[in-house]
Amino acid sequence: MKAQETVFPNVRIPYGTWGNSYFPAWQTSPLAEVNIGQFAGEAMGRILGKRKVPRQQLEYLVVGSTVPYHWKFWTAPMVAYCMGRRLPGCHVEQACATGLQAICVAAGQVQSGTCNVAGVLTYDRTSDSSVGIFPERRAPQRTVAIGDVWDNFGFDPSTGGSMLASAGLASRKYKLDRKEVDEVTAYRYEQYYEAKKTGFLERTAFPLEVLNMQGKPMGRIDDDLGVRRVSLDSLRAMRELDTCVTGGTQTHPSDGLATLLVSTPAKAKELSPKPEIDIQLVAKVEIRTSPGLMPEAPALAVQKLLERTGLAMDDMKVVKNHNPFAANDVIFSKVMGYDWHKMDRTGCSLVWGHPHAATLARTTIEGLEEAVSLGGGYVLIFGCAAGDVGIAAVFKVS
Repeated sequence: MKAQETVFPNVRIPYGTWGNSYFPAWQTSPLAEVNIGQFAGEAMGRILGKRKVPRQQLEYLVVGSTVPYHWKFWTAPMVAYCMGRRLPGCHVEQACATGLQAICVAAGQVQSGTCNVAGVLTYDRTSDSSVGIFPERRAPQRTVAIGDVWDNFGFDPSTGGSMLASAGLASRKYKLDRKEVDEVTAYRYEQYYEAKKTGFLERTAFPLEVLNMQGKPMGRIDDDLGVRRVSLDSLRAMRELDTCVTGGTQTHPSDGLATLLVSTPAKAKELSPKPEIDIQLVAKVEIRTSPGLMPEAPALAVQKLLERTGLAMDDMKVVKNHNPFAANDVIFSKVMGYDWHKMDRTGCSLVWGHPHAATLARTTIEGLEEAVSLGGGYVLIFGCAAGDVGIAAVFKVS
């Protein structure tokens, strides 16, 4: 391995200033009934309070979301108001890559000297997603209604196919064995429940109360609702929806949020409860593969990232990804020659669900926390998005 300098030398992620909600599945919790932007802003304030980070330290806010909600037009300023601050900020949206992209945008703000501390807040609510009516002058019906979550996941403008179809297409290209895809899925569930048993999830996830308009409790979000234990036998009994894709070997839509801070080195030491821990963002890449081959895009992004940095897979202490289909992991293993058993040791989105923007942010938070528990090292985070996009980043924990 050759020495690698970070592309953001003046940027750090303060350890222990992050957190996420649990991710209840679609329509399984009171999160289905709230304004998710308002709730996320209030929740970020609560999480910072629990982490003993004064909200006054924040100078800028990067918000990431993909599903429209009431008042989304106001984006970061509205969310900051719900947190009890008046902050400038911006909104980031890149489908399922949004969480990691938002972290990189915040890093750019700090590196450029725009601010010393930037907050990253990512969230989405797939439950009761908005339905829009659009004048479409090129269509014979003239007016088109679209359900934001379901219609977009069911239609890729590049191919006309669904995201599920992209998994089937990639599975056929790489001649995947359905037996191995089922085995990956069962193993990922075992990893998640082991992380839950050891209390690892409680180090990053915060139980949150949901209140109604009158301030009365509607419920408490304290678990990844909708996650159910699976067995190899139950997975193998499921009907294929496309090649190597069943209801059990893909993720599910969910609701949730994840937040962290990005700062200068001096501010990271000031804000972190363990200032001796140093976390750097080394590098990040994005690629597009051929249309409709989304599950192979993350592997190609990681290939490019390793070429750029001079690092190798063997240098990685933690490897964690957004895997909406178990096929993603099998393809990654084939392309990179990497054992999929070594990935996602503390859980992944295949199991705990997929609130779009928050997905890769939670993945990153868990990956960094895992690296700290292992004594530091390089952390590889990657995932797919929007039909044929791959994104990958490597962090260094010292």
